[in-house]
Amino acid sequence: MSSQFRLAGATGIHQGDRAYQQDRVALLSHPRFNGCLLGIVADGMGGRSGGRKASDQVILTAQQLFEQFVPYQEEAPALLRRIAEDAHLVIGLIAMSAEQEPHSTLAAFLINPRGDCHWVHVGDSRIYHYRGRELLTRTSDHSYVQGLVDRGEITEAEANVHPKSNILMGCLGTPEPPPITLHSIARLQPGDTILACSDGLWHYFAPHEIGSAINDLPPRDAAQALVSGARRRARGGGDNLSIALVRMEAPQEEAAPVRATVPPLVPPLAPRRPN
Repeated sequence: MSSQFRLAGATGIHQGDRAYQQDRVALLSHPRFNGCLLGIVADGMGGRSGGRKASDQVILTAQQLFEQFVPYQEEAPALLRRIAEDAHLVIGLIAMSAEQEPHSTLAAFLINPRGDCHWVHVGDSRIYHYRGRELLTRTSDHSYVQGLVDRGEITEAEANVHPKSNILMGCLGTPEPPPITLHSIARLQPGDTILACSDGLWHYFAPHEIGSAINDLPPRDAAQALVSGARRRARGGGDNLSIALVRMEAPQEEAAPVRATVPPLVPPLAPRRPN
C-alpha cells in the first residue's frame, strides 16, 4: 500500500466569533506503522473550561489508544469504538471540576496501511467521503433536526436554519450511553478524500462546494479556503470551527491547477447559535 499510494493531509481550526475555543482537531501518524493515520475532530460543550476539558480528553484518549494499536492484528472499528467509550467515561469523571457539565462530539477516521478506512462519530460533527468532487457518503448527525429530515418532515436546507438545529440527541459525557455510529470503506482509491469537521464549518457549505474545494486545491489550501469561507459567511456570528482531511494520491500525481472554490458572494446561511 505505502509503495503504491501516498496520503496528503491537513488540519484547520479557528475560534470563530466565540469568546473561547472549545474545538480540538488532530491528524496523527502512527509512530510504528507507516501509512497508518488517525484524524479526529472534537467539538466541546460546557462553558469556558468544561467544553475545552471535554474535547481535550477526546484527543488525549484517541492519541493514547492509537499509539498502542497494531494494524490487522487488532480491528480498527473496535479501536474507534473504544476511543468513544473511554472518552465518554473520562469526560463523565471530570464533570465535578468544571463549572458546567462537559460534553463533546467526536468524528474520527482511521486509515490503515493497505488503504482500508474506518470511522466513528457521535453528535453532529461530520465525516465526508468524496471521490474527486463527488460526495459518496457522509455521517448522519445525532441531532433533533436530523431526525426531522430522516422522517421527511423538513429538508436539509430547512434543518440548517431550524430554531432547534443545535439540539443533540446524544454526545460524549452525558449520563446516558452515547450513540456510537461506525462505518468502514474496504479500500480507498486515488482521488478519494476523507474529511472530518465540526458544525461550525459544515453549516456554511453545500456538499458540492466542499467537493470542489478539496478536489481543486491541495489539502492545506483546501482547509484554509473552507475555514476562510466559513468565516466570511458567518458574518460575525460564527461558532468554533475545525477540519481534518486526508486525500489519497498516486505518487507521481501532478498537482491540479489552483482555482477559486469558495465564492464570497454566495448568500450566507444563518449564524450558528451558542452551544
